[in-house]
Amino acid sequence: SESPMARLLQGDVGSGKTVVALAAAAVAAGSGAQAAILAPPEILAQQHYKLASKLFDGVTGVQLVVSQNSAKKETREAVESGKAKIIIGTHALFQSGIRFQRLAVVVVDEQHRFGVEQRTEMLRKGEGKTPHLLMMTATPIPRTLALTLYGDLDLSILRQKPAGRRPVTTVIIQDRERPRLYRKIR
Repeated sequence: SESPMARLLQGDVGSGKTVVALAAAAVAAGSGAQAAILAPPEILAQQHYKLASKLFDGVTGVQLVVSQNSAKKETREAVESGKAKIIIGTHALFQSGIRFQRLAVVVVDEQHRFGVEQRTEMLRKGEGKTPHLLMMTATPIPRTLALTLYGDLDLSILRQKPAGRRPVTTVIIQDRERPRLYRKIR
């Protein structure tokens, strides 16, 4: 669509938010444009990158942009030339040296970890055309709810988990139970 999306996607851990994000990125890449997926901790960006690389192997260019490689000439050229269609990264994507050829979709994972100005800065990288914005959260915190109510965002909620997913179990471990916790992790 010519009118940019501004949507918050909320769903529990394991509900499929990343797959929705990658589907949006694939649509952009399929039309010759680019998608940027922001993930705040580097380990999450790397997880998204591994999944995207596996899903899109040989179909479209996937590039990881993190602090270690954001200054590298090859990384910047892949993004700026449009060779990289799906760009996954951390705050390193905000650097002025990271320029997109045709940014059409911006996905912000764990959106509460990014400020309004950072999201706006990312959208400006669309070079004259406002990209579609998909923000994702598993944590409907008050700020996220306020964005939905007052920030002119559409809301989508993933209420079910994909078939075959094991449920997420959250437990509280007392300090005295650490040895048992470590055994379980090992």
